[in-house]
Parts: sequence; C-alpha cells; structure tokens
Amino acid sequence: MFISTNGITYYVEVVGEGRPIVFLHGFTGNSASWHQPTKMIKNEFQCVFIDLIGHGKTDSPADTSRYQIEKVAKDIIHILNVLNISQTHLVGYSMGGRVALATSILYPSRISSLILESSSPGLRTDEERRNRRHSDELLARRIEQDGIEAFINYWESIPLFASQKKLAIEKQLLVRKQRLGNNPVGLANSLRGMGTGVQPSYWERLCELNFPLLLLCGKLDQKFCRIAKEMCTNLPNAKMEKIINAGHAIHVEQPQFFGKIINEFVSDHNTQ
Repeated sequence: MFISTNGITYYVEVVGEGRPIVFLHGFTGNSASWHQPTKMIKNEFQCVFIDLIGHGKTDSPADTSRYQIEKVAKDIIHILNVLNISQTHLVGYSMGGRVALATSILYPSRISSLILESSSPGLRTDEERRNRRHSDELLARRIEQDGIEAFINYWESIPLFASQKKLAIEKQLLVRKQRLGNNPVGLANSLRGMGTGVQPSYWERLCELNFPLLLLCGKLDQKFCRIAKEMCTNLPNAKMEKIINAGHAIHVEQPQFFGKIINEFVSDHNTQ
C-alpha cells in the first residue's frame, strides 16, 4: 500500500497478524530485504516493512532537506497513525537503524522495544561529521555522474560487505537486483540528507531509552561490534549479541538465525 505523509508517498507492506513489528532497511535496500528473514516471524506478529525515503517505491524528492532524519522519524510516526498502531516493536538495520534510533528517542512512548542491527548513534565530534559529510558528498556525486549500476558495482566491493561474497550466487544476485531497483536521485540525496555526517549525535541521549533494546552485530564486522559494545555502556536496558559467521548484514547472511533471534526477543518483551 501507499501512505502519504508530509508531501511524501511511502510504500508500506503489512503482513501477518498480532502485535506489530516495524522493519527499516539499510542504504540501497528496500522492504523486500526483510522478506526472507521474517518468514517465521510473520506467523506470530504483524510485520510492517517500510521503503524509506529515496528507496524502493517511496518518493525520491530533489530537496535534500526532506531527508533529514528527524523529518523521516516524523514520517514513520504518521505511518503508524494511519495504520492505527499506537505502539510497536522497531527493528532497524544500518541506516534504518539510525532512523529507528532517532524515532525511538523523539517518540519513546510509541516504542515497545528496539532492535538495532549493525547501527550507531552517529558521530561524536564536529570534525568527524564534517569529514563524513565530505566523503558522502563524493559518493553522492559518484552516483549522479557514473550512474547507479557503476555505483552498485563499487558499493558491493567495499570491505563492509566482503563477507557477502561467501553467499550463494543466487542470493548475491537477489541483493544486487534490490540495490539496482533504487532511484539514483534518492540514493544520492539520502547520503546528503540522512547520512551519518548530517544526523545529530545521539550518544548523550541513549540513557533516555527505558524500554528493552537488543543490539546485534556480525562477529566479522569488528567496527560495529565495537560501537554496539560502547552503546551498551550507555543503555540501561540493552542486550548485545554477536552473530558468528556474519558481517554487516546479518539478516542477509544468516536470515533464519536472525529471524529466530528477533522472534524470541520480541516474544519475551511482548507484554502489551
């Protein structure tokens, strides 16, 4: 279905019945990214998959300010309102994890529990954010100048996704097809408007989150395991799990195990 909010039309899939779980994909992903890892979850919960702004079938506006993470968080809440969801479990991967965290901090009463996969609260210093904005701008220009296929060829080759080369060719091609299905304008502007260099740092606000949290990282992704460990020291109700034989995209590399972990965690905290 399509839901319009604040001038943007979002594509939203709703499957299953029961208590809701909202899933937010990562950069270059879309709602289909969650289909395989949530096969068992859909039997017990209502799964809501949202194509984030600039991705999938959702609008890709030219105005980069519309991609600001606070505005996207507000869009998520409007979508929940349209779906008559007063409170939800929230799952976010990488970029989607940053959106999920922002939504949880800005609208905590709407969140039952939060699961972050390979994500972060942003960068701590102005210098780090400035450097990241510069590198993201270079990537955005690369998309615009070279085209989406050349960019995806590059994106698939970065060390962050090296562990995905071990996947079956059929699965690698499926992920590639999802990435290529995105709008180049949307991807470029997501980097400019929603990248880590422009989002606020939420490190100092982690202590405000009083609901259950699960931080997932792939054992092969040392950077995000380090971030998750540091986040745990600032979160009063957080649990961290390292997933063996997985890198940055656990839900892609270990989909059944990922689904099992989400199912068990949400079931344990499904009190309302």
